[in-house]
Amino acid sequence: MKFLFDFLPFVLFYATYVKWGIYAATAVAIAASALQIIVSLALGHQVQRMQWISMGLIAVFGGLALILQNPIFIMWRSSVVNWLLAAILLGSMLILKKNLLKTLLGNQIKMPDAAWRSFVWGMATLFTIMGVANIVIAKNFSESFWVNYKTFGSPVITFIAILALILFIQFNHGQEIEVINDDTKPPTTPPSQDSP
Repeated sequence: MKFLFDFLPFVLFYATYVKWGIYAATAVAIAASALQIIVSLALGHQVQRMQWISMGLIAVFGGLALILQNPIFIMWRSSVVNWLLAAILLGSMLILKKNLLKTLLGNQIKMPDAAWRSFVWGMATLFTIMGVANIVIAKNFSESFWVNYKTFGSPVITFIAILALILFIQFNHGQEIEVINDDTKPPTTPPSQDSP
């Protein structure tokens, strides 16, 4: 259910874009991001800091796109979010000596610190590359190509890359990794890419 809730802004963004264009889709994305937080709070769920940041960025960049009638701002936002995620993961690990992925997922997966470090480096690399790819596509291809990439291509590429990273970690640390099956704790997910 949470997956569908998280994916809803992508669906609404794309459907609105197809029918009414980029500016209507941007307004819907802003509203959908705000609605996600409102519903989460109304249901008593904790809203993660990255969700607040993502909503703030979509409001700022989406607002600039609407006010200046220039879609490049909404396109840039995705790269900013990806690079921010990479910076947070690496900064926490290298400067604060705290592995955020271990903090988020440590109650579900037990593995050595070296594997957690590999996970952080892999995710930070993925976010950095996806941020660059987004800018390259936004600047060099049509608006409709970018929308299709953002809605369909980017999530698929991200899923495949995370799966490859998990397999890499499993191959290198497989005998030391243990999945903890504790139904009393709510599942958490690693930071993911943003909504449109």
